[in-house]
Amino acid sequence: MTLTHLIAFAAGLLLLYYGAGWLVGGASTLARSVGLTPMVIGLTVVAFGTSTPELVVSLVSAVKGKSMIALGNVVGSNICNIALVLGLTAVFQPVTTSRVVISRDIPLMLVVSAYLLLLSCNSTIGRIEGVTLFAGILAYTWFNYKVALRVDRTLPNKAVLEARLPAGGGGMAGKRWGQCLMIAGGTGAVVLGADLLVDAAVSIMTTLGVDEKFVGLTVVAFGTSVPELATSVVAAMKKEMDISLGNLVGSNVFNLLSVVGATAMVRPIVIDGGFFGSGLVVDYLVMMAISALPLVLMKQDLTITRRKGLILLSCYVAYVFFLIVKN
Repeated sequence: MTLTHLIAFAAGLLLLYYGAGWLVGGASTLARSVGLTPMVIGLTVVAFGTSTPELVVSLVSAVKGKSMIALGNVVGSNICNIALVLGLTAVFQPVTTSRVVISRDIPLMLVVSAYLLLLSCNSTIGRIEGVTLFAGILAYTWFNYKVALRVDRTLPNKAVLEARLPAGGGGMAGKRWGQCLMIAGGTGAVVLGADLLVDAAVSIMTTLGVDEKFVGLTVVAFGTSVPELATSVVAAMKKEMDISLGNLVGSNVFNLLSVVGATAMVRPIVIDGGFFGSGLVVDYLVMMAISALPLVLMKQDLTITRRKGLILLSCYVAYVFFLIVKN
């Protein structure tokens, strides 16, 4: 593993991080300038934008014939979002949410996870199956939009939107050409960052002698979760706790539906070694167990305290340790 590979990997992470911020920031400002409400922007531009790194990395991986990195990226990112990001956020500031997140949003995330597990049992996620997943994200977005229409319009929408933007996405609120330039620059940065990240990850994988799944579940998943990490920590420090948890759950649903769906439509995802033989079924079950953990931890007081945050962090450390020992 040369210094060049490590530099390329770090550069890919930085490009993903700032590129997602520029893309979401420019698109959000442009959307506001043409009259879209913060509610609509949050449900579309921000929601899709924060999952852009996962989407582009998975697409690049699939096109390069690295399907296990593509799928491992999604599964690992979902584990990372709940165990690491939510846990670390709670350590900074206890996270309190509304009952609807517990009663509706997290169960929906678990249902979608179970559906993806079912689709993966034959070791292939084909184009038709990808279409059903992507149709699910369109339905999910439409459902959230209809629900949001019934929400009290006195909510501090501007503050809500700003709290959900990744760091690096603010500013440049001037002319539309500047906003378009920001969008183009962000898109280019994310694509270039994804290409660098995948190539560097494959080189590191070859040098260390680990498989694609391990790389996708760990280093690539962590890299693509950086925008969610930044968004949630900033939201926690601003005491916008429901936004912090809602952003993570929404991001996980987007990963499962839009990222896997779009990737499978471009190129069917083939699970090397089989779904059961490769051990990916264990990673799916870990993802679902960790996704359900907030239901247990928040059942009584709807709060992830610092102690509960440490429990989540411990689960993430234990899982990564398990992957290292296994490989």
